[in-house]
Amino acid sequence: MPIVYHKQFIEASVEECFNLARSVDIHTKTTANTKERVVSGVTHGLLNEGDTVTWEATHFGIKQRLTAKVTHMNKPTEFVDIMVKGAFSSFTHTHQFVEEKGGTIMIDTFEYKSPFGLIGRIADKLFLEKYMTRFIISRAKGLKAIAERNAQTGSSCLS
Repeated sequence: MPIVYHKQFIEASVEECFNLARSVDIHTKTTANTKERVVSGVTHGLLNEGDTVTWEATHFGIKQRLTAKVTHMNKPTEFVDIMVKGAFSSFTHTHQFVEEKGGTIMIDTFEYKSPFGLIGRIADKLFLEKYMTRFIISRAKGLKAIAERNAQTGSSCLS
């Protein structure tokens, strides 16, 4: 099972980073390159434990839907979402936030299992793991930019 692990330092508070990462509205902004949008479940605001959201996005030129559920939340340091329905056989995405001098370290651990057995494992090695790594890093950089801009202007994702 491939695991994408990424750490991102952000010059913003743990609370701000935590809230940005679970904001449905911010998610759509940080995934604009895949045209991600909400089609059901929580459509605005912050996700909480037990919430589900269905996203529609374009990956590899194919429009896809994925439903995720937040299964664990420890405010403001960690939350976990899992795929309930979608193109993967399964995935678990753990979001962690560690207070650090001058900001927060945001840690993404994305574990997934591709469908189609051996063909899926070959796809992982050829392109999918690299694609998912780029996707996670791109989203983290987007969150960083928003959080640091908010910190500089004194605004918040909640305002």
